Amino acid sequence: MPEPAAVDLTKAAPAVSLDKHGVTSGLIRVNLNWASPQAAAQREAGEARGLFGRIRASMRSAAARKVDLDLGCMIRCADGSKTVVQALGNAFGSVDRFPYVALDADDRTGAREAGENLVINLDHQAEFQKLLLFVYIYEGSGDFRGLDAVVTLTSERGDRFRVVLDECPPQAHACAVALIKRQKGELVIGREVRWFTPADGPGVQDVISRAYRLGMKWTPGRK
Repeated sequence: MPEPAAVDLTKAAPAVSLDKHGVTSGLIRVNLNWASPQAAAQREAGEARGLFGRIRASMRSAAARKVDLDLGCMIRCADGSKTVVQALGNAFGSVDRFPYVALDADDRTGAREAGENLVINLDHQAEFQKLLLFVYIYEGSGDFRGLDAVVTLTSERGDRFRVVLDECPPQAHACAVALIKRQKGELVIGREVRWFTPADGPGVQDVISRAYRLGMKWTPGRK
């Protein structure tokens, strides 16, 4: 049986119903992948030939910026409870118990082939009111430009829904990627790609949650 075609969520077609695709139960994986400038430079250094080629590639590798992107999910439940799943604060969540969302690992470099992954248990979708997927720069210089960041949601049978984090403005250090919520009785993924910069205020999670009226309270965390 052929794998279902990927669906790109774009400005022109920003939303898709999971119900209409038959994705109403089981696990859905949310993958973040990006091109690390430093990892690319290190690969180039390893493939360089000749003494001067290796020296030049090594210098480019040393100068390439380090960046650590983090994938997270803010969760508001039907009963009013709310939480977040993210590497910061070691809030990795759980698939089998509340909040029924879990982060598998923290990719600190962008060199991990599998990227960073969240898993959402749709067997408990009745408990969800809103799931806001977001990405931010935890550590590193610059913004999202040149990172080619992509978030892909994949069902157990292979349905794929893709959001490209494009049109990044200067200094953008965070992005609200997609909002999953119930709409007219169906579970819908909506493309957001809403960028946040330092001008929006300190504490990126707090800024994002206030922008989406999620009513969360935040305390400093570390990982």
